[in-house]
Amino acid sequence: MFGGKENDVFTKIEDHLNAVEETLERFREMFHAYLNRDIKKAEDLLKDVERNEGKADDLRREIELMLYAGAFIPANRGDYIRLSELIDNIADAAESAAHTLIFAKPNVPENLKEELLKLVDESLKTFEYLKLSALALEKDVDRALNLAKETEIQEEKADKIEYEVLRKIFSDKNISTYAKLIWNQVITKIGDIADRAEDASDHIMLMAVKRR
Repeated sequence: MFGGKENDVFTKIEDHLNAVEETLERFREMFHAYLNRDIKKAEDLLKDVERNEGKADDLRREIELMLYAGAFIPANRGDYIRLSELIDNIADAAESAAHTLIFAKPNVPENLKEELLKLVDESLKTFEYLKLSALALEKDVDRALNLAKETEIQEEKADKIEYEVLRKIFSDKNISTYAKLIWNQVITKIGDIADRAEDASDHIMLMAVKRR
């Protein structure tokens, strides 16, 4: 179905997805460490988040160069360039959430730890569907389309949890105003991970429809 240059791009896209996934997994570990008050471990894991996000950036640029060099017909190149940018935005969102948390260091609301962890898990699960959808584009457009729809459904689940956690934080009189403001930023940025995955899934839907 595709030639050598195109297959090389798909391989690089998979590498890119893996780098974004590593960024998210290191963020998950960092978040767990912070909630468990292991600040040193969390700060060390922030460096891993940054390193993997930088790797994802490099791979995005490599994909773009391969496309500019002639992979795919001109009409399709813009779609893949845009997809790589949207996928990269997911890693950016995780890095931004990590920076806000570690630099501001808000007190941990003990009564909301489990819900905060659930928010991270559900937001990152959105990327899991997105990754499968992007990988399916090469050989099974219908599967890519269905998984893109699952990404949207999962984003809605994460969005509901985000809203509920924010509601509880702002209504809790034991959380300082400073901590509320910082947690609002962190939680919103965690929600951005799911939102950016949904943005990428929307683009995959458009690409899949073009190729059906």
